[in-house]
Amino acid sequence: MISIAGIIGAGLFIGSSNAIAAAGPAILVSYAMTGVLVLLVMRMLGEMAVANPNSGSFSTYAGEAIGPWAGFSIGWLYWWFWVLIIPVEAIAGGDILHSYFPAVPSWLFAFLIMALLAGSNLVSVKNFGEFEFWFALIKVVAIIAFIGIGGMAVLGVWPLAEAGGVERLWSAGGFVPNGWGAVLGGVLITIFSFFGAEVVTIAAGETANPQAKIRRATNLVVYRIGIFYLLSIFLVVSLVAWDDPRLLQVGSFQRVLEVLNVPGAKVIVDLVVLVAVTSCMNSGLYTASRMLYSLGDRGEALPITRSVSSNGVPVVAVLLSTLAGFAGCLLNYLFPGKVFSFLLSTTGALALLVYLVISISQLRMRARAERDGVELAFKMWLFPGLTWGVIVTITLVLGYMLFTEAYRYQTLMTAGLSLFVVLIYVVRKCLGAGRERRASMAYGKAS
Repeated sequence: MISIAGIIGAGLFIGSSNAIAAAGPAILVSYAMTGVLVLLVMRMLGEMAVANPNSGSFSTYAGEAIGPWAGFSIGWLYWWFWVLIIPVEAIAGGDILHSYFPAVPSWLFAFLIMALLAGSNLVSVKNFGEFEFWFALIKVVAIIAFIGIGGMAVLGVWPLAEAGGVERLWSAGGFVPNGWGAVLGGVLITIFSFFGAEVVTIAAGETANPQAKIRRATNLVVYRIGIFYLLSIFLVVSLVAWDDPRLLQVGSFQRVLEVLNVPGAKVIVDLVVLVAVTSCMNSGLYTASRMLYSLGDRGEALPITRSVSSNGVPVVAVLLSTLAGFAGCLLNYLFPGKVFSFLLSTTGALALLVYLVISISQLRMRARAERDGVELAFKMWLFPGLTWGVIVTITLVLGYMLFTEAYRYQTLMTAGLSLFVVLIYVVRKCLGAGRERRASMAYGKAS
């Protein structure tokens, strides 16, 4: 259920409308391409995680396969991504609650949500699991209900307020109204909807029999992508015109329910989105804290981050990640549209960078295992061909982002942040080498 929750966020319920407006009905191709990419990356990550379950996940594997600098850099970049996403989701949740309870400021709701989830994460990892289970269940039930209603509408069973059906896929400007370049642009929008599936490999390290759970969750990725994303988006573009101006105003799911005259459409979608953003916050706080703990355990963060409570919770890592989230939230309210937006732009290409590191790590670790005669219990398909295919594809997409004006700024910001983190690693290593050299010289003189 945690792995299901990881790929169903507000991006599906609301953000998909931006993707549909950009690519038209061909957004289905964008989602399919992204889904295949995520499926292959998860298979590669699953191979490494089954062989070595670890709360550091791909950061640990990158350190082993590529070098300590890679593990350090991708671990800190991933932590940075989630501590920025935490306030984003808190702000969204606060705005929803404020719209129903205007007497309470949205910033107070945002801080209360963050405090509640931080408190539950501090008590025990079981609380995180319980929250995520119920969050996931609500989201799954909501999507299944949506698919049921939308399916009846497409089949003509549900009385439509406006004419609609599969003919919408080609009736308004064709299936690809904005060209195939927009389809590739749709991939860049949808990739963030899928980001988070990798959380299961981090969480599994704190469960009994993690290998079996990782195998099962990884194998089920294809069904989750097919049912929850492709089928639901197919229904959206079949029932609502892709260029409907209200689609961008209220989001894809709410617009469909409005077209179908479902009573209380806004309240229903707001409730589901509130659950989705809270779930994403919960996962983000858990993931950020475990990554920070793993970095501390490897000597790549402050030693205090290794502190663990009697319930097995990395308390300091949770607190520091929460404080970073609070800081992001505070910056947004003190300087709206300025500092926090600038910081958030640094995450523009991080999802693709993480997937690229996972692919390169699996390529090297699998080759090493085969060279050493190690038999793996869970394997990537058609190695090394598919692995190289993913690496080349991600590299080409990153290149496309760099040379496309709409994505260049975010790509350069991510590149700049990545170089800055690598520079921090180099400085730390030089300082550490200097201390060791001075200690060795002092020891020699004493002798």
